[in-house]
Amino acid sequence: MRIAKAMARAGLCSRREAERWIADGRVSVNGKLLKTPAVEVKPGDKVIVDGKPLPSAEPPQLWRYHKPKGVVTTHSDPQGRPTVFEKLPPEMPRVISIGRLDFNTEGLLLLTNDGALARHLELPANGWVRRYRARAKGRVSPDDLAKLKDGITIDGVNYGPVEAKVDSVQGANTWLTIAISEGKNREVRNVLSHLGLTVNRLIRVSFGPFQLLDLQPGAVEAVRRKVLVAQLGPKAAQALGLSESPEERKVRQAGGKAVHKADDK
Repeated sequence: MRIAKAMARAGLCSRREAERWIADGRVSVNGKLLKTPAVEVKPGDKVIVDGKPLPSAEPPQLWRYHKPKGVVTTHSDPQGRPTVFEKLPPEMPRVISIGRLDFNTEGLLLLTNDGALARHLELPANGWVRRYRARAKGRVSPDDLAKLKDGITIDGVNYGPVEAKVDSVQGANTWLTIAISEGKNREVRNVLSHLGLTVNRLIRVSFGPFQLLDLQPGAVEAVRRKVLVAQLGPKAAQALGLSESPEERKVRQAGGKAVHKADDK
């Protein structure tokens, strides 16, 4: 695989950061200092980063995180605001987010240590619905909400189909459940604002099959590997390195049989 991808898979940095590190002369392969990221590395190649061997790649993994209000989904913030990644437990490996939640949005944020898995889960083509609960000041009619099912264009931005329903009315506020598939920047807030509603609380409660449930604000929990494989499907799971190929399974099973035979002697 490309050297930048290998560095990202090893958890050192993102691919973009890896390219900068290479340009800064921090990476060598088999004793040769790299000048470009356009280099393929193979098993057995000796990769050195900042004078240290490249760590072994960790298997792709997914975590559920309950993002609290008041943190940004970025590794560093020019305004000095606290970030999601600063708030994670110290034992967590380096992870990236699957999509983002803005500063004032709460709820489910998926994290992974694998860029390919992140890109796969973010693709609108996969059809994974994001569901939110929104509290907004104002009133809206069922007819106006029904029109969102065909998508809507606001200030030149096309938003795909939106499913929305009113859950309850409390004083000046309306609670709604919103379902979207694209997850464009500030999509829920912009759509509801277009309908005359001012969102004052927004909580993502699910992303595809993964749900917030009773995960407490600031808490993070790993998704079991077999659950992730089941949700991705066998083809995608194998392509993303989450399940064995038939050839790998044969090798493992053959190795197990050899061990048992040796034990019987």
